[in-house]
Amino acid sequence: MTQEPFPTWADTAADLVNVAAGRAPAEMILTGGIWVNVHTREALPDHDIAITAGRIAFVGPSADHCKGPDTRIIKASGRYMIPGLLDGHMHIESGMLTPAEFARAVIPHGTTTMFTDPHEIANVLGLAGVRMMHDEALMQPINIFTQMPSCAPSAPGMETTGFEITADDVAEAMDWPGIIGLGEMMNFPGVSNADPQMLAEIAATQRAGKTVGGHYASPDLGPAFAAYVAGGPADDHEGTCEADAVARMRQGMRSMIRLGSAWYDVESQITAITERGLDSRNMILCTDDCHSATLVNDGHMNRAVRHAIDCGCDPLVALQMATINTATHFGLERELGSLTPGRRADVILTSDLKTLPIETVIARGQIVAQDGACLADCPHYDWPESARATVNMARDLAAEDFDIPAPDGANAVTANVIGVVENQAPTKALQFELPVTEGRVQPSGDVAQIALVERHRATGGVVNALVSGFGYEGCMAMASTVAHDSHHMIVVGTDPAQMALAANHLRALGGGITIFRDGAPLATIDLPIAGLMSDRPAAEVAAKTDALMAAMRACGCRLNNAYMQHSLLALVVIPELRISDLGLVDVRSFEFIDVISA
Repeated sequence: MTQEPFPTWADTAADLVNVAAGRAPAEMILTGGIWVNVHTREALPDHDIAITAGRIAFVGPSADHCKGPDTRIIKASGRYMIPGLLDGHMHIESGMLTPAEFARAVIPHGTTTMFTDPHEIANVLGLAGVRMMHDEALMQPINIFTQMPSCAPSAPGMETTGFEITADDVAEAMDWPGIIGLGEMMNFPGVSNADPQMLAEIAATQRAGKTVGGHYASPDLGPAFAAYVAGGPADDHEGTCEADAVARMRQGMRSMIRLGSAWYDVESQITAITERGLDSRNMILCTDDCHSATLVNDGHMNRAVRHAIDCGCDPLVALQMATINTATHFGLERELGSLTPGRRADVILTSDLKTLPIETVIARGQIVAQDGACLADCPHYDWPESARATVNMARDLAAEDFDIPAPDGANAVTANVIGVVENQAPTKALQFELPVTEGRVQPSGDVAQIALVERHRATGGVVNALVSGFGYEGCMAMASTVAHDSHHMIVVGTDPAQMALAANHLRALGGGITIFRDGAPLATIDLPIAGLMSDRPAAEVAAKTDALMAAMRACGCRLNNAYMQHSLLALVVIPELRISDLGLVDVRSFEFIDVISA
């Protein structure tokens, strides 16, 4: 199914002008509301908004001159009229949903625009997968702009992906109708060291007049950071402390601060605005990664705005960070992000600016949600079989595939261990002394085994390492074909036999996430599209996600939204330690290190 592109301002200019002047009737008028103007940071009572052709024609104390016999009147009745919310950086695949079902999930929460980087599917299906995501995005009743993925693999030489993205791919995609810019430039050492391919991708984006997304996951704010900024990225969402936000804004970047399912980076950075008093127009709220249970149970960008307010931010400033700041950053200030003439009629009606209940959502001049129910049609793309047959393992695995051999004669070893940090993407490089039994290193206490199973080219490869922080107990394993960003299969467990069972279960299923305990599955989410997404409704996937997290807790894990930490343990561009299909990676130096150090 295809959908006609949303009319441009030029297509509708005469209609807008005539309605604003009173020469033609509006299609819809919102009456008697409190106009939240994010340009001036004002809340102005007793205002009307006149809408026609999917855009705002007039805003003022009275729109009676725009009224005709067939004009639909919506009584705002003293409620706040705020712009639809914009997510400045996110990955639809992290919701384990297709663009259609993700849209259906977030529309009732007031999200009317998303800037999405589909680099997850790019690693599995290459440019063809990006095009599928892009095409379904354009079919939706809200605005979903696609950033062309920049880094597949995320760190060349550190991992092997199903496909690679080239500078030619980037240049080709810049002509697609829904491409807004370049996705997060994760290969920050490559940019800082003037890697020709990275600079060619950035150059192709800038020649097209589009925005380059950033990803600088390093605490080094010296010359390496300056070199990265000079390389062209215009924003960054990897900050974790106030100094990160300050440095990015001072160097002319937009600081994107994120609240995802497991990334709680707003409170530690928003103090740059609330306490230091820096210019808030250079800070943007985003989610980055939200799984379906968060979307269904807690919200989306409305959750992020509420959280910013709870962290001490003025509600009107928080709204700017989720509306006009984002639109301006992507060059869309004349199109989105405010309730002013000419802009798309994306409006939320809410009775309170602080708690932000989302009562009515209007997108492109149509009511798309009311009191938590999505009223819009969200069409699905016809996903081909090539997108559904992506778990290419050479064979079923056995317990022996997950052995970590110890040096001859050793009774114990000192091992390098990935340390999970709750509510943050970075890990810690830890060392533990672990026992050896029959020549094999044994997990002990809070240390579990982790393996990366190759699933793109059927090589049969299995890389084994160790991880701490999940708190798993008993005889269990968790496996997932969501393993950012290479998206091989990642398996964490306390017992090699359970790890083999979980991996083989996903091979048979064709992708997904599962937890095994004592030889049987406790919970499973099937993700048939690229091993990353389901095309089932969000509520259904959310219920399975809730069951998965309950199963994790039943196995001893008490971390908040620990699934997200699990899925990022192979992301070899975020410090400190990660696992890839090529070995254990020290991201501080971008070098492979041995699992056993002594």
